[in-house]
Amino acid sequence: MSKGSGMTRGDRKRNARREGLRAVLPRDGAVIGIDLAEDKQALAVVDHDVRVVARKTVRVKVFRLGEALDWAVAQARLAGFGRVAVACEPTGPRWMQVQRLCAERGLPLVCIQPLVSHIAREQQDYTPHKADESDCVLIGRLAVELHCYVPEELDETWAHLRHLGRRRAQLITAGTASVQRIRDFLSVAWPTVTEACAHPFGSVTWLAAMQVITSRCGGNPGQLAGAGLAEFTAAVRAALPAWGGQRPCGRVCAAVFAALTDTEGVVTWSRRGLLRRVADELGDLARARAQLAGTEAGMVAVLGELGLSRLGDIPGLSAVGAAAILAETGDPRRYDSSSSLVKHAGLSPSGNASGAVEGQAHISRRGRPGLRLAVWRAVWPMLRFNPVMAAKYQALTRAADAAARAAGAHDGAGTRPATAAAATARARRHSPGRVRRLPAALDLLHGCPRHQLGSRGRGRRRLPAHLRQPAGGSLTSDFPHPPGCP
Repeated sequence: MSKGSGMTRGDRKRNARREGLRAVLPRDGAVIGIDLAEDKQALAVVDHDVRVVARKTVRVKVFRLGEALDWAVAQARLAGFGRVAVACEPTGPRWMQVQRLCAERGLPLVCIQPLVSHIAREQQDYTPHKADESDCVLIGRLAVELHCYVPEELDETWAHLRHLGRRRAQLITAGTASVQRIRDFLSVAWPTVTEACAHPFGSVTWLAAMQVITSRCGGNPGQLAGAGLAEFTAAVRAALPAWGGQRPCGRVCAAVFAALTDTEGVVTWSRRGLLRRVADELGDLARARAQLAGTEAGMVAVLGELGLSRLGDIPGLSAVGAAAILAETGDPRRYDSSSSLVKHAGLSPSGNASGAVEGQAHISRRGRPGLRLAVWRAVWPMLRFNPVMAAKYQALTRAADAAARAAGAHDGAGTRPATAAAATARARRHSPGRVRRLPAALDLLHGCPRHQLGSRGRGRRRLPAHLRQPAGGSLTSDFPHPPGCP
């Protein structure tokens, strides 16, 4: 905090951010607010008092909006405005066409978060009234008030990585859904077969055996028992390459073969139809897993193009996990600080304090949910296999448990229950060996050392001696990756 003015670091960052936006949206300029839709686009030219200078509604696709955009710019020029900016909501992929059109005409573009416009719509007249013609004026007003941001411009390689990351997330969701449906169908049509293996959906032998059975049994698995175990194992071996396997597990094959004639818990009138659906879902699952493997290989290749392959050397973090995070963040060098990146993910703490009351703090969840999911999937194994993360996690949990126990003792003496939350928060803030967020990833970025991305002007605590990285090295090592790491 500044000694004279009382301004905090956050105040200075906010002022700098608003000065940058004001340079894009000067007070003597006009703003073209655009409400995007599939076949209908509404435009309004407003000044900085939100007075409508001109408006127009056209029924064209977004990529053909150039003529209407030129008309709006001409109307702003006729009204005496020398500078014109464009504002829109990032509606699906349509806003990228607006970004292209603005770049071709040399017009600055800002975007309005849909959540901001949704809240502002109700604040305007206390009703949820929504219309394209009024929304374009609302978008212009929010841009004038600087409730906006300048969208990023990805280069081709980063954009490729982002699309691969989103495809990977879709394939994981599709594969998980297929597994859940197969599990549900078999719980009615053939409950005992899932007991043939400890982790059936992680066993390629079990999956290949189920594919053989459901495609040949005609609704009655017992028909295949007469062929014998050897012939059944040969059929499973032939189906195994489709699941990425080479040699079948004899124990699993024998257990599945023994369950062919087991009818315990079977709902007979639904068995034929459900086994047919299981066969279809197994085909979908095999395709999803094959496409997922290809997509992840592509992500690792793009990571190499970016010169960031060494991120896979971080103990407990695979190259695919690092690529999934970067697919959601984009180039981390575009963020002012590591705190900005954490806020972008919605992982920054959201306080709940007023006066003398300090409530429980939670993460804000106001960011990219896909980024939070990618970080969770990638970092979860690191709590176990990365020595720095494991030590930090253990220190936090021990301090939090001790604070909770101490607060519980005070609660027995008549203090408020909120003391426990406050004590836990203090323990987490002052726990030993504090580690900066995403330190290893930021260390490995080319041409951008960690101190340039961290909070400026703040001293850093040193790690305990047994956790410090070797001199001249990074947090990477030859530590083996855990099996099943994303």
